[in-house]
Amino acid sequence: MQSEWRPTCTHELLHLRATLLAEIRAFFAGKGVLEVETPLLCSAIGTDPQLDFFTSQPQIAGLPEQLYWQTSPEFAMKRLLAAGSGSIYQVSKAFRKGESGRFHNPEFTLLEWYRVGFQLPELMAEAAELITTLFQGRQALQTSQWVSYADIFKQSTGLDALNFSHPQYCGYAHNNGLPEAMDLCGDNHALWLDMLFSHKVQPLLGRSSLCLVYGYPACQSSLARLNADNPQITDRFELFIDGVELGNGYYELANACEQDRRFSHELKLRQQSGQPAATKDTRLLAALESGLPDCSGLAIGIDRLLMVLSGSAHINQVIAFPISNA
Repeated sequence: MQSEWRPTCTHELLHLRATLLAEIRAFFAGKGVLEVETPLLCSAIGTDPQLDFFTSQPQIAGLPEQLYWQTSPEFAMKRLLAAGSGSIYQVSKAFRKGESGRFHNPEFTLLEWYRVGFQLPELMAEAAELITTLFQGRQALQTSQWVSYADIFKQSTGLDALNFSHPQYCGYAHNNGLPEAMDLCGDNHALWLDMLFSHKVQPLLGRSSLCLVYGYPACQSSLARLNADNPQITDRFELFIDGVELGNGYYELANACEQDRRFSHELKLRQQSGQPAATKDTRLLAALESGLPDCSGLAIGIDRLLMVLSGSAHINQVIAFPISNA
């Protein structure tokens, strides 16, 4: 029997993707934001314990023995920012190992942009403007909702997101159909937040609207600044429509020493959990040491955005050749 060779998405969705990308480029061109390209293969990778990565052994003289397929273009883009590029964006492929399912393909498309001089509220407003522009004439979208993580977490679960009580979290999980959380999360606050938020909070967010959740707990945000008024939270936000997470944004951490400390902490967590070792991006740290301008950045998953725009139930419906058909 011959292998199936046809694309898994329709011609209409191929055209919608092309149109969407053209509209994104027009949006940023109108704002004077420069389009850039950065490498997919690099000598270092992000240390986030929540992410796994693909590696390559190039066996080329003068190159490291192991290279990493990037989970995000973030580090290279920050090096451009430190070198004086000004505000930049790119549409890039990214790769994450172990992520395959309704909303995940190991190879996916990211829109990532950085605005020099923007603090988080300004970037949130621009993100809402972009999403509204892309949805206009395609799908009704109600007024954007802005809500703090602690408030929506409390409203949905009755728990305090910022002050971890292991007995209370275990009690909630036991009484709300998540008994496995006690074994999976242990006494790790960040894992508990991920588990409870994804199961009990996120599905309720952004009903026919764009919901921007800000003020994430500090234990969850490796690359964002601590909030100046409340060190328990970071200047981070995420975008949701109809319970689907579309993007993740930060008021970017610019302190090289603090970033190095966070990398070391995450590497320790990776080691403790038996995950593959990562390599610190020393070039990023050098760029931060040289001086990263005040900026905020956001990454949006193009494939998920296409799913929401088209009403598609699975990411395979919006990708020509997903991993199962590549």
